[in-house]
Amino acid sequence: MIAGNRADLAITTLDLADPAQTQAADAYVLAHGASTPFHRPAWLIAIERATANRALMLAAVAPSGQICGLLPLQHVRSRLFGQALVSAAFAVDGGILADDPAVIAALAAAAQNEARARGDVPVELRGGVAPGQGWRVCEGEHVAFVRPLATDDEAELLAIPRKHRAELRKALANPALSVDHGCSPAHLRDHYRIYAECVRNLGTPVFPARLFREVIAAFGADADISIVRDGDRPVSAVLTLYHGDRVMPFWGGGGADARRLRSNELMYYRLMGHGRARGAGLFDFGRSKVGSGQAAWKKSFGFDPQPLVYYDWSPTGQLRDVSPTSAKYQRRIELWKKLPLPVANLLGPMISRGLG
Repeated sequence: MIAGNRADLAITTLDLADPAQTQAADAYVLAHGASTPFHRPAWLIAIERATANRALMLAAVAPSGQICGLLPLQHVRSRLFGQALVSAAFAVDGGILADDPAVIAALAAAAQNEARARGDVPVELRGGVAPGQGWRVCEGEHVAFVRPLATDDEAELLAIPRKHRAELRKALANPALSVDHGCSPAHLRDHYRIYAECVRNLGTPVFPARLFREVIAAFGADADISIVRDGDRPVSAVLTLYHGDRVMPFWGGGGADARRLRSNELMYYRLMGHGRARGAGLFDFGRSKVGSGQAAWKKSFGFDPQPLVYYDWSPTGQLRDVSPTSAKYQRRIELWKKLPLPVANLLGPMISRGLG
C-alpha cells in the first residue's frame, strides 16, 4: 500500500482474482460519468488472459473503505516495441478515473512508482483527467466521433449527410444483404475471418483470436458482434461494447466486397437501431488519426471530430514508438499487406500482443 497526498487516502493494487474487489471496482466505474468500458476490470482481465500482459488496477481508497479513484494499467512487454504501463492497453481510452485533485495526484504518483519498480518503463495514459505536472501532453494526433442516436430509423437515415445516405440506401435496397447480432462461436469465427483480412490489407498484424473470445466472455451482455451477410457469406463484421448509454463499435471491418456492397454502411446503420432498442442514447464511433481516410469516412456519416488528449511519462525520457504512421514502419507495413493471409494470421498475433 502506498501513502497518498492526503493523510486519509491510500493507494492499493486490487486483487483482480477477488470477486469482492473486482465488483467494488466495477461498481465505481459504472457509477462514474466519465468512465469507459476500458476502465472496467473485465477489460483488464480479458487482455491479460488473451495476451499475457499483466493487469494492474490501482485504486484510491478512503478511510471508509470506499473506492474514490481508479487507474487501470497493463504491463505490455515486447521484444520488438519495448515495454510500457498502458491505460488502457488495446484500447482507445482509459487513464485516471477520479474527481478529487489529491486522488488524481496520488494515482499518477503511484503509476510512476510502478514504472520505476518495473525497470524504469514509460507510462501511457490514453485519456482520463490530466495527471499533473511532469507528464507530456499528446494532442492533435487523434480525434473521436460521438453523436446522439436519432429517435427512429428514418430520423437516423436523415441524420446522415445526403451523399453518404444515398450509398446507404443502395445497401438497404439490396435483398441479399442481412444483418444479425450475437455472441455465438459462429459470430466469433466470422468476425475474426473478416477482421483478420481487413487489418492485413491495412498492413497491421492481427490480434490473437482469443482476445475477441475473452472480451465477449468477460463483458457478457455488454458486448456482441454484428455480421452483415451477402446471402450466406459474411462480408462485414464488428465487435461492439455497450457502456452506460453508449454504443461503441470497436473492432470492425469489411471484406473484399464491402465497398461494392456498401455493407459497412449498412452494418453501422443497423447497429444504431440495435443500440437504440437496447436503450442507448449515444453512438461512439471511436477514435481515428487526424487526416486519415477513416476519419473522413466517419465525418461523411454525420459525425463531427472531437480532439483527444493523451498523456505519457518516462523515468528515463525514453518512450515507445508504436504509431503505424511512424516513418520507420512504412516499409514493413507495405510488405505486410502483401503477405498471404494464412501467413499474416500465423505471425500477426505473436507481434500484436506486444503492441498494446
